Amino acid sequence: MPKVKTNSSAKKRFKVTGTGKITFQKAFKRHILTKKSTKRKRAMRQKGEVAHANLDFVKRLLRLK
Repeated sequence: MPKVKTNSSAKKRFKVTGTGKITFQKAFKRHILTKKSTKRKRAMRQKGEVAHANLDFVKRLLRLK
């Protein structure tokens, strides 16, 4: 049987932490930052955590399940 490949776009977007949580970088922080508030930009610096509802889907893309 051939090996099953990990989804290439998913492996670039998500990281698995030591405790097994899956994190991602928040969106909308690349350009057109002048109209966004400082508070909003500061919040986008933080890592996001994949919601419980999407966890199974993301794990399947990363071949963790």
